[in-house]
Amino acid sequence: MYGNIQKAHLVYTFVDHEGPVRVLAISGSLRRASSNSALVGAAARLAPDTVVMSIYRGLAELPPFNPDLDGDSAPEAVTRFRATLEASDAVLISSPEYAHGVPGVVKNALDWVVGSGELIAKPIALINASARANHAWASLAETLAVMSAHVILEASITVPLDGKALDSNGIVGDDQFSTALRSAIDALARAARD
Repeated sequence: MYGNIQKAHLVYTFVDHEGPVRVLAISGSLRRASSNSALVGAAARLAPDTVVMSIYRGLAELPPFNPDLDGDSAPEAVTRFRATLEASDAVLISSPEYAHGVPGVVKNALDWVVGSGELIAKPIALINASARANHAWASLAETLAVMSAHVILEASITVPLDGKALDSNGIVGDDQFSTALRSAIDALARAARD
């Protein structure tokens, strides 16, 4: 047992330096017209050929964390989430801030993988959609650090949408935003290969 990680001996990170880097992109918002979901969609479209970015859409399916349900008989949605994380070389998270904190669905998802260890040493990019939202970013970075994930500062950026009603097409079409996202994706991919 490694700290509170029960299965650390089963966790390892391997990136095929010849193949594409597999990035799992997660929007921390369940809202249909979410800026964070738009950023995740734009990032997936802007990823270079050397990066395969998949968007995780199962946050709403994860039950509230309950240690009594964890372990070998974890709920199916949790098992799928863990397997998806395990199969990824890196993770990109774009999360809103609610009342100076991380949304419950994001914290809940992370709680399900604290003990199983899928994020140990995994490179993570934190993408912020608002220049005003820095409390949730700091909280999320702290939670991930405690989980032994590796938040890549060069890949963790703010794309200041701040009330702009842009969908993923609008973000891709904006030179400043698309350049920032491409740079973040490149930095995350470099970290996954190192």
